[in-house]
Amino acid sequence: MRRLSCIFPGVVALAVLISPGTVGAQHGVILSGGGPIQRSMGGTATANPLDTFGALYWNPATLSALEQNELTFSGEVLMARSRLQSILPANSFGRGVPGATLSGSTDSDSGSMILPNVALTHHIEDSCVTLGFGVISAAGFSANYPASFTNPILTPPAPAGLGLGRAFAELQVLQIVPSMSVRVTDRFSVGFSPIVNFASLKANPLLLSPPDDANGDTFFTYHNGTHTNWHWGAGFQIGAYYEGPQGWNFGASFKSPQWFETFRFNSVDERGFPRVDTARFDLPWIGSVGLSYTGFADWVFAADLRYVDYRNAEGFGDSGFLPTGAVRGLGWDSQIVVALGAQYRVSDRLTVRGGYSYNDNPQEGDVAFFNVASPTIIEHTAYTGATWKCTEALLFSLAYVHAFQNEVEGPITLAAGAIPGSLARSTVSADAVVMGFTVKY
Repeated sequence: MRRLSCIFPGVVALAVLISPGTVGAQHGVILSGGGPIQRSMGGTATANPLDTFGALYWNPATLSALEQNELTFSGEVLMARSRLQSILPANSFGRGVPGATLSGSTDSDSGSMILPNVALTHHIEDSCVTLGFGVISAAGFSANYPASFTNPILTPPAPAGLGLGRAFAELQVLQIVPSMSVRVTDRFSVGFSPIVNFASLKANPLLLSPPDDANGDTFFTYHNGTHTNWHWGAGFQIGAYYEGPQGWNFGASFKSPQWFETFRFNSVDERGFPRVDTARFDLPWIGSVGLSYTGFADWVFAADLRYVDYRNAEGFGDSGFLPTGAVRGLGWDSQIVVALGAQYRVSDRLTVRGGYSYNDNPQEGDVAFFNVASPTIIEHTAYTGATWKCTEALLFSLAYVHAFQNEVEGPITLAAGAIPGSLARSTVSADAVVMGFTVKY
């Protein structure tokens, strides 16, 4: 029973710790883009220079192709619906443990997430150099599950129950992105962006750090990981963009892993004595290729293909437990992303857009339980939006995003294997509204 009191709540809490409870149009934990223009195009931007946000997210070389200097502000309201259901048969851990089958479902009380972005593009006069700068929302999640008497994953922790009790986690990653694009020829540009990250990770309980039995009651306890500060990270992005003949344009970019310092948490052990816990994770590297076509009057068509390397990212690729009881990681596979977008200029003042993106689920069946309640199971997302030219210098843009409901399930799995007859199921969908203003000068 002592071993089960550590392992079962541990696996449960891992899923809530790193899996986003609030999500929409994301590649795992990474946002597909920012701002209403790029979002309404399905996140396509590698060869589709429509605004500064697209360049900062996916290809800095496209800054050279923007027609004017611009300053852009946007805000996104992300609304998700996620539900966690689980079943644990009677006698799963021996006779009378639990005494009866436990079954229930619980909705995450995460609320809405606000994602701000600001970006600037400036062409240096009589020069082949274009500069960009932005502060963008790059990745994040939140999960807030209340305790339950019936949902086994959220029942009280041992010895009162077999689960986790209430669970809370939140990650926010903002990036400062200075960028430069150099027009090498009339048709070919290259770009570079150093990236400075600052992230806040909070989790209760904190599963990436070992539990303790300081009070000697034989029941191990994971610590509260909410007492922390913002942590720093760094990376870079390089890109190339070619404006081909007959309206065909091509782009490619590489975004390095975003390497973070060790996350530190001021915690206490079971006796209330001070303790410092630590955790490690990095964002994965991403490779993108894209094309766009502008050969039809008033139309733009774009497509992007991306590879997101979760398998080799710290905190994501590994799975299972360390000998200390700390969790290794989520066990994610790397991810393929396909994004499509189209734009049509209805009049001199009105432009409309639509898009679609698909990404495969990075979770295989053998790690499904490690990712219960994970909104990373979203695969299909639709986008639409429009821009209204208020004046020659001021544009107002609006976008709507819908992440279609998806569901994943598997058995509850411990170190010894799957529990017969058990079930963990998560169901997720999301919507987002994005608004922004662009000032051209």
